[in-house]
Amino acid sequence: MKKNQRTPVYVLSGFLGSGKTTVLLHMLKQCKEQGLRPGIILNELGETNVEGHLFKNENVYELLNGCICCTIQDDLKETMDELILQTEKEAIDILFIEGTGVANPLEIQEVLFSRPYMERFELMSVITVLDASHFLEFQSVFSSSSELRTLLKEQMICGSLLLLNKTDLIRLEQLEKVKSKIQRIVGDDKKLIESTFGKVDSDQLLKKRIRSILMGSEGEYHHHHSTVQMVKLEEVPPLKQKIFEKWLKQLPCHVLRGKGYVQIDGSDQLFSFQYASGKSAFMPVSAGFNRKPVIILIGIDIDVEQMKKDWKQLAHSK
Repeated sequence: MKKNQRTPVYVLSGFLGSGKTTVLLHMLKQCKEQGLRPGIILNELGETNVEGHLFKNENVYELLNGCICCTIQDDLKETMDELILQTEKEAIDILFIEGTGVANPLEIQEVLFSRPYMERFELMSVITVLDASHFLEFQSVFSSSSELRTLLKEQMICGSLLLLNKTDLIRLEQLEKVKSKIQRIVGDDKKLIESTFGKVDSDQLLKKRIRSILMGSEGEYHHHHSTVQMVKLEEVPPLKQKIFEKWLKQLPCHVLRGKGYVQIDGSDQLFSFQYASGKSAFMPVSAGFNRKPVIILIGIDIDVEQMKKDWKQLAHSK
């Protein structure tokens, strides 16, 4: 990075379970292939980042216990200040910011377009990742809240690139309905790319798409956290994988996202798990990554007490 050259910034937005982190990992790989040194700002609603193992040896800044767009916006500014003060040896070539699943990207732009940050960083694109398999459900007045529909609309309108992910999980006729619904919301001019597993050509992902500074007046930003809930389950005993997978699959439809670390029964190995769109995936974690088993569930209008009761039944079913 040349002296006085602004650092390009990409913001990843999208609702819970849409695949933002998967897209980010692809972008990181592409940047490294180009010899770029990336910096990453990760935001979590809770106090634990259960995806830290995915970014081992990366230049990561974690913003926990809140959402960039409101409760910890000052923490975001402090992190940006740290990046400005980096020496030439420490300096990054490109910055990625992944907001929580309930963040309005316009509120992240508010920081980037303020001084002194707009003089040192250049917002290139806001990539909004959409879950094709749940999109119509989220838009339905019968299965979602007006708050959720408003948030999704804002995330789409604010995105300079819409990435329609998980298209492999729905039929072609349903996919056409999803695309038609998106066009009715954002118009025909918005760039929309289909993907599976977040895989998109780097030329598309890293293309500059922000042409001008568009900022609303003070007070126009909205927060959408009142119906979003997080349940943290600790003291997790070793679990039989098939039984745990079955338990995840039987979770209420209001539970949109699950992640954490579990120990599989009969093994000392710790595994990270991801749950979204009714599917779960497990990945072994290296022995040097010291974390306690924990399960994080995020969703809309969750019956927390019932969830904890169901969990106790599973935990003591051995």
